Amino acid sequence: MSEALARSLVERALAGEASAVRRLVAALTPVIQARVARILMRCRSASRGREIRQEVEDLTQDVFVALLENDGRILRNWDPDRGMSLQNFAGLVAERQAISILRSGRRSPWTEDPTLSTDLDAGRTSRPPTPEGRVAGREFYDEILDRVRQALSPKGLQLFELIVLEERSVEEVCAEAGMTPDAVYAWRSRLMKLLRKLRADILSESTPPARMPV
Repeated sequence: MSEALARSLVERALAGEASAVRRLVAALTPVIQARVARILMRCRSASRGREIRQEVEDLTQDVFVALLENDGRILRNWDPDRGMSLQNFAGLVAERQAISILRSGRRSPWTEDPTLSTDLDAGRTSRPPTPEGRVAGREFYDEILDRVRQALSPKGLQLFELIVLEERSVEEVCAEAGMTPDAVYAWRSRLMKLLRKLRADILSESTPPARMPV
């Protein structure tokens, strides 16, 4: 779907045009289902009897609700000028929504949290909120993704999605982005360093200054 067509479709759907809403749902359902299924499959434990297909369908509906509720507040945040396609934006929302639901335990068949990327999930804790705990879970995920978008070029964002969020193999990234394996490995190292730096920055900003003895 071209950027112009996607922008028009979103605008008409948010304006309440029924046919545009149906087309938007049809266009975004495959990527949302794929991202939700990937998160579910990362869970370390088995289901409690429900088929993953049913869970994917349920979580997909939750994602569409999140995108369109409150007059489409989340969907209105999509800005193609920032280098992310509508499909990838919806996929990112799907991952965050699925992770949030699984961690909260709402209607989840899983007994443990999904296993996320080490750098994205670092700092997670079950203890009461602390300065370090601020970087755990959804708050950390939201904040670090915002900073990643600000730090990277459109090409860098594409590679971040492929390498970190979608966890594609080197071969797949080479084919998708038209790059050599050496270039992909270099980008992967660069992205991991960026994630570690951003995490450290967030931790530093979250830690109150030490009080001087009196």
